[in-house]
Amino acid sequence: MKVLHACFVGFVAGIVLLAAGCGQVDGKGIKMNVSPADQMVAQAEAFEAEGKKLDAKGIYQQIISEHSDYKDIEKVQISLYRLNMEILLSNIPAPQSVVYEVKSGDSLGKISKEFNVSMDLIKASNGMKSNTVRLGQQLRIWTGKFSVYVDKSQNVLMLKSDDEILKTYDVSTGSNNSTPVGTFKIVNKIENPVWYKDTGAVIPPDSPDNALGSRWMGFDLKGYGIHGTIDPDKIGQQVTSGCVRMRNAEVEELYKIVPRGTAVTIVD
Repeated sequence: MKVLHACFVGFVAGIVLLAAGCGQVDGKGIKMNVSPADQMVAQAEAFEAEGKKLDAKGIYQQIISEHSDYKDIEKVQISLYRLNMEILLSNIPAPQSVVYEVKSGDSLGKISKEFNVSMDLIKASNGMKSNTVRLGQQLRIWTGKFSVYVDKSQNVLMLKSDDEILKTYDVSTGSNNSTPVGTFKIVNKIENPVWYKDTGAVIPPDSPDNALGSRWMGFDLKGYGIHGTIDPDKIGQQVTSGCVRMRNAEVEELYKIVPRGTAVTIVD
């Protein structure tokens, strides 16, 4: 009996050692491999559940930097982009933000110009329903400098804050290489734009034939810009007359974020 008891203890100890190792043990006692990246993802998700979005973001960035061959790296990238937008469009304190106290004589437009940040972004970040600001009000202001980068070969648009890529979007660019390359500036922004066709026809915003979609951000190169679409199924293709075309929900998000004067770099 003593021999049997010793064997049983040894068997239990073996299970304990197995469970304490690099893998996990399922209900059937089978060892399952869990990679360091898997463990980091679990930690990031736990931070998110606790509302610690900056901590979660840091872990997702670390996974991308140190585990680029991770099997679910695309999911990690999507999670990072989602978190970037949640942080940007909230009042969470971030390294690229400051808290500004409204002074006498301030207006939302004045603050927007002072920090070179869009009024829409200030409102979204601070849960504002109107353009009215109150004396002494604490506003979270984004201080990172936005820029846009478009890769025609991939039909991808990148939104950057300083040197950090906040999010990438699938876009359509011009057929026959008609989208110009170079660095341009956004000089005008229009909600629900009228489309003035080259033929002289004027297409109103509510027309199903208005190819500009719900937003227009025009470059300092006449006739070119970033806009929405009435044909989302062609996003990702080179089918436009030269402009950069986005899905309406996504161009509305970008429109809210980037101010006039934002640099847009387009490459082949």
